[in-house]
Amino acid sequence: MLKLRSLLATSLLMVLCFAAPVYASSSDFQKPITVDARTQSMDGKNKITRFKGNVLITQGSLTIKATEVEVNAKQGEGKEIMIARGTPAQYSQTMDDGSKVTAQANELRYEVNQRTISMQGNAQISQNSSMVSGDSITYDMMKEQLMATSSDNSDDSRVTTVFRPQAVKKLSDETSNDSSDNGAETQKDVEGNK
Repeated sequence: MLKLRSLLATSLLMVLCFAAPVYASSSDFQKPITVDARTQSMDGKNKITRFKGNVLITQGSLTIKATEVEVNAKQGEGKEIMIARGTPAQYSQTMDDGSKVTAQANELRYEVNQRTISMQGNAQISQNSSMVSGDSITYDMMKEQLMATSSDNSDDSRVTTVFRPQAVKKLSDETSNDSSDNGAETQKDVEGNK
């Protein structure tokens, strides 16, 4: 019971950490999706296309890099499901405020219509000064909300969140420098008026 409460508290903390008032650039989702690869094969009857060899998916600032990608278009245009595999497969996107979200996993599942990335196997996602890792992570790109879980109930399988104090220190240093620069100018003005 204590372990379940700890897992729920950790999951809630992760959702709150990534739930920021900024959003993924909505213009990204209005742009076409381009897939570049060394080889491509298509099954027209089942509406499945496979790409292999340094695959790169782009849609505005959204990028996915993988060894291979399977695109399932059975549900129709704009509802494709792209499954990227790699060691690891990587996702990145720039938010409206200029911050960047990066993620990686053995498998990334991009559901175009839902605007979600689901990560399986050695999953990790970073934004601003925090990083979350687990066996499985689902990330809503529009709302910047995530849910991370471990694969089983053993003590070895856990979800981890890391807050990087370097980012806090950098922000603190920048604020101190701005204050000291303003103070120096004020002191010069005072001396000049004497």
